[in-house]
Amino acid sequence: MSATTYTCPYCRIASDASGTSCPNCGAPTDVRARVTKSGWAEQPPIRDMARLHFNRSTCQISGKYVPVAEMRLDQEDSVYFSHHVFLHAEPAVRLDMMKMAGGWNRMLAGMPLLMMTASGPGHIAISADHPGETLAVPLPANHAVDVVEHRFLVATGNVGYHWENSGIWFATRNGDDQEYHYPLGQTMDRFSAQGGPGLLLLHAPGNTFIRDLGQGERILVQPSGLIWKDRSVRMHLHFEYPRGNYWFSSARWQAKSVWLVLQGPGRVAIQSVFEPPEMAGGIVNSSGATTQYW
Repeated sequence: MSATTYTCPYCRIASDASGTSCPNCGAPTDVRARVTKSGWAEQPPIRDMARLHFNRSTCQISGKYVPVAEMRLDQEDSVYFSHHVFLHAEPAVRLDMMKMAGGWNRMLAGMPLLMMTASGPGHIAISADHPGETLAVPLPANHAVDVVEHRFLVATGNVGYHWENSGIWFATRNGDDQEYHYPLGQTMDRFSAQGGPGLLLLHAPGNTFIRDLGQGERILVQPSGLIWKDRSVRMHLHFEYPRGNYWFSSARWQAKSVWLVLQGPGRVAIQSVFEPPEMAGGIVNSSGATTQYW
C-alpha cells in the first residue's frame, strides 16, 4: 500500500488510502488478510458506521448485531430491494414497485416476492431484520454473480437482476413416499453490472469466508453454506455412501453425506452457519452428481 492508493485484498478495487475502510466493500484497511491453511480468507465484518461510495451516493452501515444500510441517494441514483427489508425513507425519496418477470411465481414465506425501487434525492434505510453480517459485493462492469435465495438486500439501479432455477436437487423415497429436496433452494438470483460498476449488498448469518478457485479446481462445501459465486463457477452434488454388505438392503441407497461441489475458475463465498440437507429415505434420483463409497 502506498501513501495515496490502496488496493483492497477482498474486492480488489484500488481507492484512496486515506480512510479506515475500503470505500467500495467496507473491509477495514488496517487489518491483515487472514487466510486458513486450506485457502479460505476470512471476510472481515464491515465496521459500525463505515461508509461505502457508489456513483454520486453513499451507504453507511450502522450497527453490529442487526446492521442497517442507510443510503444517501443523489438525485441521479436509484436502488432496488425486496419489500420486506424496507426500514425507513425520507418523503423526498420516490418509491415505486419494480416490474419483474415471473415475480408473482417467486414466493417468500408463502407470499409473492415484491421488489421496490427508490430514487433520490434523500435517505433510505434497509435492514435484513435478522442478526448477521452485511456483505458488500462491488460488481465491475459486465461482471455477474449468482446468489443463494434469501441473501439479497439491495442493489444499485444499474445492476441487472433475474432469477432462475438452481438446477441442484435430489429425490428420496421412504416407502411409497417420494420427496424432492433443493439444498440451495429452488432458485438462485443472478446480478450483473451494466454500463459501469455497481454495488450489491447481501446479508449472511455467522462469519463469511471467500476463496479463489483456479481453473478446474474443486472443493466440497455444505450446500446451505454457500452465499454467492462468480457466474464462471460450476457446481453439482456429491453423495457419500458407507461401504459394507448392503447390496440387498435399503441402506445402500441411503447417503450419509450430501455435498455441493464447486469447480473453478472463479470466486466463491460461504458462511459458517448451515443446515445439513434432510435425509428421509434413500436417494432415488438427482440432478448431475458424483458418488463416493467409504
